[in-house]
Amino acid sequence: MSWTRPADLRAQVQKLWGRGEMLASLVTGQSPFPKRLALKGPTSAEMADRFDEVRAWIGEIRAMPHCRVEMREFRHRVFGANAVPQEVWIDTVEEALALIGKQRDAARFTALAGLTAGAQPKLLGWLAKRTLRALALADEWGRLLEIVAWLEHHPRPDVYLRQVDIPGVHSKFIEAHRGVLAELLDRVLPPEAIDPTASGTSQFAKRYRFRDKPARIRFRVLDPDHALLPGSLIQDITLDAGSFARLDTKISRVFITENEINFLAFPPVRDSLVIFGAGYGFEMLQKAEWLARCRVHYWGDIDTHGFAILDQLRSQFDHVESFLMDRATLLALESQWGEEEKQTLRDLPRLNPEEKALYDDLRDNRIRGNLRLEQERIGFGRVASALSALAVIH
Repeated sequence: MSWTRPADLRAQVQKLWGRGEMLASLVTGQSPFPKRLALKGPTSAEMADRFDEVRAWIGEIRAMPHCRVEMREFRHRVFGANAVPQEVWIDTVEEALALIGKQRDAARFTALAGLTAGAQPKLLGWLAKRTLRALALADEWGRLLEIVAWLEHHPRPDVYLRQVDIPGVHSKFIEAHRGVLAELLDRVLPPEAIDPTASGTSQFAKRYRFRDKPARIRFRVLDPDHALLPGSLIQDITLDAGSFARLDTKISRVFITENEINFLAFPPVRDSLVIFGAGYGFEMLQKAEWLARCRVHYWGDIDTHGFAILDQLRSQFDHVESFLMDRATLLALESQWGEEEKQTLRDLPRLNPEEKALYDDLRDNRIRGNLRLEQERIGFGRVASALSALAVIH
């Protein structure tokens, strides 16, 4: 029996709640009510043949609280004229809220709307659009509005988040709510207070002109003749990106590797240094203009992500060469093959023909499914041979 039951009617109203329409009307004044609910009742044949069941169904529907039930007349050959539900209406948002037991939530949202209207009226549009999100943030909403007000009065603050001085608000609170704060600040702050080149929670500080923790670059000079500090060749140095950009090392070759042990164990190489890479994200190297005059070699895993990182690095420095990421190396070390959990499948336009052919074989699983050769599985004898081929071993 597919007749609409009281639970089905409540579910329809619950969907309106889930779409935020009911709460939005408390902000906009544009109510979705009165609203007719979908109602499927018994057919004429069912009313004639199953009258007792029909009569029970009529009672259920007519007893629905907070609904207006419109009836039509049905004549039964034995029982005569009877009234049958034809339409069910919810006339007001208040009745809808009562039907699904959301009066308390609605009252809480109304309080949020009042607070917002008084403190940040520009955010009423966001509140109407993101009703359930706002309701979930009810306990934090006051502090969020205080942060928005602080930024409004201190645009382009040029301080660290830790230095924001609002009673009861700490930097961890701001960091934990960067996503929603970004949505709010974009509606309130003037365009000149926002850096449009920065987006996402990871670039929150940059977007709203806070000071951000400096990007740090870790490297080793591989030639003792160019050591930056007196003493041992093994100088594991970390500098902020700005200081790294100002280096005057006189070196002519740079290696970048993703594996820390490979970085630490990289052998001495004439006029060279090695950088410990950070996967996807080489923007920190952009300011180091001196890299443009160096030969740069990238050593990553032989898998789809390794080639994707190489492709991205070339978006910053188009002269980068791959190191030990060739087909011969892969095929020579079959005993060390592993499996890449989730391949990247997009086209990589900056690969050279040999790299592209190998990348295509990997992403299309032509050699073996989800094949990868991690760089740490390549022995250092092969590393030394590759460096000898470059004629750079010190």
